[in-house]
Formats: sequence, structure tokens, C-alpha cells
Amino acid sequence: MKLATLCYIKKDGKTLMLHRIKKEKDYHKGKWNGVGGKFEPLESPEDCVKREVLEETGLNIINPRLRGMITFPMFDGEDDWYTFIFTAEEFSGNIKECSEGELHWIEDEKIMDLNLWDGDRVFLNWINGDKIFSAKFIYENKEFKDYKVIFY
Repeated sequence: MKLATLCYIKKDGKTLMLHRIKKEKDYHKGKWNGVGGKFEPLESPEDCVKREVLEETGLNIINPRLRGMITFPMFDGEDDWYTFIFTAEEFSGNIKECSEGELHWIEDEKIMDLNLWDGDRVFLNWINGDKIFSAKFIYENKEFKDYKVIFY
């Protein structure tokens, strides 16, 4: 089981997206994602998302907002992933180079044109809503099969 966070940082009608093109053996190679990563011992979801965003972008996010949680059973063929999804609109610092890919501010209306995971096309529509979601996304061999969601 893996615990992770994913954050979508927003500013002036744009979202900071990571194009995963730098690591040769990256499971997400070629895809666009928000930023985030795996928990370290003793971290809360908020601790993890703040640390991961700082490590990957150089930005200190302030008051990240939990939007939901997605369970990805056997996502990588081995592990169940539990991913906490956040947005952030307040931050300080300057964007730095990321070892996992290239960071770009993408106009919100153009995000769906990117090479996203198919499941991301579903939940990205939920992150701006007023309700928190809990979802389960099923992938088989990197192909999106189905999902279930509850909104709170």
C-alpha cells in the first residue's frame, strides 16, 4: 500500500502542471500531472503535500485545500495507492527546475488537451467543487476501466 498526495496549484486562471519527461523509468512518463508524491514516516497529508510541492517546485504552499481522496487498487500492477488530492491558491517562493519533469503554467481551459491519465479527466472536474470526494479508480495495464465516487 502506498500513500501519496497530489496538488494542483492555481493562479490567474492557470494551473501549475508537471510534464513527466525526465526520468527514464517513470511509470507516468509522458503524462501531465499536478505535483506531489509519497508520504514519509510521521507525515499527515498536509505535511506531505507541502513538502512534496516545495521539493518539486520551490513553492511554499499556504493553506492547501483537501478536495478528495482516490484509491487506485493495484495501479502500478503491484500496490494499492491512496492519494489525497489538494488545490492551493496561496504560495510564496519561485519555481525551480524539477528533477521529474518540466513545470508549466497551463491555462485551465487547455488542461484537458494535455496527455493526462484518463482518470484525471474525470476527477479534475471535481476539484473546483464545494464537496469533498472519495473515489476508487480502476486501471488495468495503464488502461482506465471504471470508477466509483461519493461526494460529501
